[in-house]
Amino acid sequence: MQRTLSIVKPDGVKKNIIGEIIKRYEANGLRVAALKMIHQTGDEARGFYIVHKERPFYDSLTDFMSEGPVVLMVLEGDDAIDKVRKIMGATNPEDADKGTIRSDFADNIERNIVHGSDSPESASYEIAYYFSHIEIH
Repeated sequence: MQRTLSIVKPDGVKKNIIGEIIKRYEANGLRVAALKMIHQTGDEARGFYIVHKERPFYDSLTDFMSEGPVVLMVLEGDDAIDKVRKIMGATNPEDADKGTIRSDFADNIERNIVHGSDSPESASYEIAYYFSHIEIH
């Protein structure tokens, strides 16, 4: 059993596809262990994405992630990290497999609807960034 963090980004919330995204995860054997909506500040977004601080897209990413509410969820199941990443599709929606979240809904590489942890280490950090242990069931 593995846990991972998924975020429905501001563009996904604005498009009103939160339920569709959760449905896809659940249909693939993942269980929602925690769920909440927040509107984070720029500082909170910068803290979350600190690993990308030296990347050229850092400022635009953190501005985007703080422009509106996001839905945060802890998902759990067998191989949850890989499963979520397959369901999301490639970061660039033009490269994403047909039927993935990003292929179906994303506008571009920066506004790509969802985030998912990419490793057990990042999942551990990311889950703890947004959720306390009493919020995860």
